[in-house]
Amino acid sequence: MESTLPLPFLISVNVPPGLGGEKEGLNREEVSCLGTVFFTVKPQTYEKIFRFLGRHNTEFQPFFDVTQLESRDDIVALIDAGARKVFVRPEQLPDFAEFGSRVAPVVSGANPAQLASATEHGLLVSDFDITAAETAQFVEEAKAKKIASFFVKPVAGADLEKFIGVAAQAGAIPILPSTGVTSKEQAGKLAVPKILAASWKSDRADGLIPTVVVDEHDTALGLVYSSEESVGEALRTQTGVYQSRKRGLWYKGASSGDTQELIRISLDCDNDALKFVVRQKGRFCHLEQSGCFGDLKGIKKLEQTLVSRKQSAPQGSYTARLFSDEKLLRAKIMEEAEELCDAKTAEEVAFEAADLIYFAMTRVVAAGVSLADVEKSLDAKSFKVKRRQGDAKGKWAEKEGINTNGAAPPAPAPVKEEPKKDERILMKVLDAGEVTTQELDAALKRPSQKSADAIMKIIVPIIDDVRKNGDKALLSYTHKFERATSLTSPVLKAPFPESMMQLPEETIKAIDVSFENIRKFHAAQKDEKPLQVETMPGVVCSRFSRPIEAVGLYVPGGTAVLPSTALMLGVPAMVAGCQKIVIASPPRSDGSITPEIVYVAHKVGAESIVLAGGAQAVAAMAYGTESVTKVDKILGPGNQFVTAAKMYVSNDTNAGVGIDMPAGPSEVLVVADKDANPAFVASDLLSQAEHGVDSQVILIAIDLTDAELTAIEDEVHNQAMALPRVDIVRGSIAHSLTVKVKTVEEAMEISNRYAPEHLILQIKDAEKAVEKVMNAGSVFIGEWTPESVGDYSAGVNHSLPTYGFAKQYSGVNLASFVKHITSSNLTAEGLRNVGGAVMQLAKVEELEAHRRAVEIRLEHMNKA
Repeated sequence: MESTLPLPFLISVNVPPGLGGEKEGLNREEVSCLGTVFFTVKPQTYEKIFRFLGRHNTEFQPFFDVTQLESRDDIVALIDAGARKVFVRPEQLPDFAEFGSRVAPVVSGANPAQLASATEHGLLVSDFDITAAETAQFVEEAKAKKIASFFVKPVAGADLEKFIGVAAQAGAIPILPSTGVTSKEQAGKLAVPKILAASWKSDRADGLIPTVVVDEHDTALGLVYSSEESVGEALRTQTGVYQSRKRGLWYKGASSGDTQELIRISLDCDNDALKFVVRQKGRFCHLEQSGCFGDLKGIKKLEQTLVSRKQSAPQGSYTARLFSDEKLLRAKIMEEAEELCDAKTAEEVAFEAADLIYFAMTRVVAAGVSLADVEKSLDAKSFKVKRRQGDAKGKWAEKEGINTNGAAPPAPAPVKEEPKKDERILMKVLDAGEVTTQELDAALKRPSQKSADAIMKIIVPIIDDVRKNGDKALLSYTHKFERATSLTSPVLKAPFPESMMQLPEETIKAIDVSFENIRKFHAAQKDEKPLQVETMPGVVCSRFSRPIEAVGLYVPGGTAVLPSTALMLGVPAMVAGCQKIVIASPPRSDGSITPEIVYVAHKVGAESIVLAGGAQAVAAMAYGTESVTKVDKILGPGNQFVTAAKMYVSNDTNAGVGIDMPAGPSEVLVVADKDANPAFVASDLLSQAEHGVDSQVILIAIDLTDAELTAIEDEVHNQAMALPRVDIVRGSIAHSLTVKVKTVEEAMEISNRYAPEHLILQIKDAEKAVEKVMNAGSVFIGEWTPESVGDYSAGVNHSLPTYGFAKQYSGVNLASFVKHITSSNLTAEGLRNVGGAVMQLAKVEELEAHRRAVEIRLEHMNKA
C-alpha cells in the first residue's frame, strides 16, 4: 500500500514523559527512531502533551485523537504547534474546515455504516475489533471506497499480527500500541523489524532492501543494504547497523571509529527502499570525502568550514573577532542585509545573499547553534496555522518611509452560516435512564472556555504593565479597550457630583427598595457577639470578626448597565464596615460611568470608582497605582479574563490580595414536574440563556409525558422569538440540555453533581426538596420565585459560584467581607491543666523551644 507516511503504521504511546517508557514493548529511544506517534489527548494530559509537542514537533510526526477536548482553541493550538493531523468528532468538522488535511473525523467500532463519515482528508476508526461479526463486511466496503489517510486503532488486547493483516485488506494504516510491539523477538510481542520486512518489497533473491543513508540535513551519505535482523539491531543499539552482502551484520564505524547515531528510520512511498537518518561522526565514505556521493556542498559545507575556523582561528585575527566581537558581527550582518536589498541584477542578488548567509551562519556557529537546529525552526514554522502581523518594525519601517501609525486593514472575517430566523429554538433531550452516569456528565459539560495558556498569555503582560507603570498603563488600556480616549484620569473620587447621578424617579425607587432588602438580609448575618468557649477549666478560646479594611468590587459595565452587581457587592461591604470600598467598572466610550452605578457607589459610601475593566482593573486594585487604592480583597463577577486575572493576583504573594471565588458564564438548572407551569419554566430558562452565548441552561423533567415536555419546548421557542436578544438565546440553547428522569431523588442527585449557580425548584412540595440540595449557588423555591428576584431585589446575593464551583464555594455574603480572628486566654490553672499535653506533643515533634515556653512558666509557678 502506498503511503505518504514515513512508516506503514503509527505507534500509539502514553502521555509524556512516559513516551515509550513502559517496562515492556518499545522504549522511548526506539519510538523516537520510528517517529510516527499517536496520542489520545485528555483534558488532564493536555498541558503535558502540548509542552512535549513544543519541544519535539519536528522530530516526530505526531497524530492526535482530540475528541475529549471541548475547547476549539486548545485543538487549534495543537495544530499550530505542529500536529500533523488531529481527529475530531464528525460534528466538530465544520469548526475546523480552514485547516484542510490537518483535521479528520474519528468514529468508533467496525460498523460499516461508520465509513460514511470519511472525508477527503481521511478517517480514524477507533476500538476496531477484528473479531466482530461485521468486520468482514467493513473490510470489503472499506476496500471498495479506497479512503485516503485511513487509520484503524484496535481494541485493547487485540492480536496485533492479525490486526495488521485486516488493516492491510481494508487499505488502512494500523495504529499499534507501543506496549504490544518490540525491537527484537519477544514472546507475546510483535517485532517492528518483522512488520517492516513484511511491508517492504525486495527484488533481490536474498530479500535485502536498498537503504539510503542521509545525515540530519537529508544529504545523501551512501547506499547500503538492510535486513530484518539489521533493522532490529539498529533499533536496539540506536546506531547504524546494516547487512553486508558478504560479511553479515555491519556495525558502521566499529573499526574506523566513524560511527553513526541513528535518528530515524523510514520506508519510501512504494515500500522498496529504506532510509536511515543518522548523526554521522567523521566520514561515511572510506575515501577522503564526507559521503560516497562526494563532499558536502552549500550551507552544510559552510557550517563545517565555520566550525573549523572557530576552533583554529589565531587569537586577534579578523576571523576570531567575528566569533567573539558581537558588535562587529552585528555590523557585518546589517551591512550585508542592506547590500542584498540594494542589489539589482540576478547575479548581484545571488552574490549578496551568499554574503548575508555567510555572516548569518557565523552568528549561528558563534552561538553554539547547529544548522540542524535552524532547519528544525524552519520546519516548525511550516506547520504554523496562526500568523503574526508581518509589518516592518520601528526604525526599519521609518527608514523606508512606511507609516507604522495606521493599522493594516483587517482581514475579512470568515463567513459563518447564520441560523434561519424562524428555525425552532430547541434544547437537546436526554433520558437519564438510557445512558450511563459518565455519558450524562459528559452531556452536561459546560461550554468550554479558552485554554489557560491562551488566557494567561493575554492577561499577564497587562497585569505586569499596570503593576510597573500604574495610572499611565491603566489609562492606556481604557483608551484601547473601551475607546474612552477623552479620559485623562483613571479614577473618579468621592464625593461624586450630583450631575453624574441623574436618574428617573422610578429607577431611584427600584434601587432604594433593592438596597434596603439586601441590607436587611446581610445585616441579619452579623455575629451577635464573639464566640467564647471554656475548653477546660482555665482555658478560654474565643472567636471574633473584623471587617476586611479595603475591598475592591468589580462591576462589569461598558455598554451594559449593571447596578444590581454594584448593589450585591457594595451593600454587604458597607454592612460589614469595610473602611475603604473601591468599585471598578469599565466606562462608556465617552468616558462616563452609568449613573445607576454612580448612585449605588454613593449610597454604599465607596471612596472611588476605577474607570477600567478587565485584567487591568484587577491589577490596579491588587497592586495599587498613584490614583487607585490598593485593596485587600477583590470580589465580583467577570468574563474569563477577569476571573483569570483575579486568580493570578491572588496567587502572587507580592499582591497580598484575596478573591471571592472563580466565576464563569451564568447558568441555571430548573427542576420541573407535572405541576409546573410550562410558561414559568420556559421564562426561567430564557432569563439565563439571554446572558450570553456561553451561558448554559438545564431542565430536569420529572416523569413528564411527551406532550407535557412539548408544551415547555413550545413556550421556550415562542417566548424566545419575542426577545430582543434572541440570537444570544440561540447560541446558549445550542449547548443546553433537557434531562428526563423518573423521580425527585434522581433529579436532585443530578443537580448536586452539576452544582448549578442557580437552582429553581418548580415542583410539588418544593420546600421539602430543599433538604436534598447539597451543591448550588442559590435556590429559588416554588412557582412564584423566579431567579430574577434573586438577581435584583429579594435580598439574597446574586454573585454566585458557577462552572461547578458551588461544590466548594459559597456565594458572596456578609462573611465574604469579614475575617474571623481567634484568641486564647489562660489562667495559671488553665496552663497547669493543658501544659502537659502541650509539652508532650512538642516533644514528639522535636520542637524544644515550644516545650520550654510552657515548662518555664510551670517552673515559675512551682517556685512561687
